[in-house]
Amino acid sequence: MSDPTIQTFCCYHGNGSDVATTIVREFNLDGYNTVCLISSALGILGAIYQILPRQQYVYNHRWISLTASRGRKIIIWLAIADLLASVGVFTRSSLWLSNKNIMPDLEDNRSVLFCTLSSAWIQYFYTSTWIWTLCYTIDIKLVLSDKRSNLKYYHLSAWIVPAILTTIGLSLLYFPDAQCHTSNSLSMAILRILPNYFATYLPITLVMIVNPILYNSATKDMERVITSLSGQFTSNEREIMYTIKKKFSLINLVFYVCWVPNLINGVLIWVLWFETPIDVIVIIWYMMASLNPLQALFNCLVYRRWARGSERVIMP
Repeated sequence: MSDPTIQTFCCYHGNGSDVATTIVREFNLDGYNTVCLISSALGILGAIYQILPRQQYVYNHRWISLTASRGRKIIIWLAIADLLASVGVFTRSSLWLSNKNIMPDLEDNRSVLFCTLSSAWIQYFYTSTWIWTLCYTIDIKLVLSDKRSNLKYYHLSAWIVPAILTTIGLSLLYFPDAQCHTSNSLSMAILRILPNYFATYLPITLVMIVNPILYNSATKDMERVITSLSGQFTSNEREIMYTIKKKFSLINLVFYVCWVPNLINGVLIWVLWFETPIDVIVIIWYMMASLNPLQALFNCLVYRRWARGSERVIMP
């Protein structure tokens, strides 16, 4: 899972008196890591299935075939980012299960280093999946507006922007000494911890706001294109429109289901931290542990071509 609260666990916890340490002691770490293992394993399988080559069949409508062919390239890179993120979650949870040391002690430099690097890996590739999700929507809009796109710009956005956000957020959190819990002052929390929350939640919020708007606009463009081509809406065109609208809705729904718990957690941490029962926070963390890695599995269901017989997966 990708969450700034969990990333603070990588900091040294010497006296064990901070709130994060108290919460960790309230729930079953083995159970939590087991949930992460199962969900990330399913995510890995879903991402691999999405990456498998496909034989796609051409539609009668040129713009639908163009949307499918251009979108397929973006979907593959989205699946690759999902795969690498799920591998990171799986590896981290496996080692946490075996070592039983999710929160490093003052002298445990090795655990701090592993936790820091794994958190950076997971954060980077999940941020990349959010950018690729947005790129897919933008490309759909460009296709239906009869405009060209360049995959190179999508790559620049999906790999460089996550690198910048991850570097800024985690550098302020961990450097120079990985002592992000030593000071209880509000100013120190704002300077060291809050930027990482912004670096994580701003891309998620952006996708949640922009994607439904773009999909709604793309649907109107699609109706305009169909009308201009045929001059009327037949039962075939209505079925196509219904299928596309349903696909767009489920893509948005999957993203919301997988990442809304993270936003809720962020609000509780900064607004109602001392008023929220520990049980509520623990439940939200379990939701994030199960839903974040499952994004890859859900994506292989909603990003496929929905028309019967429109594609065939080529198994190795």
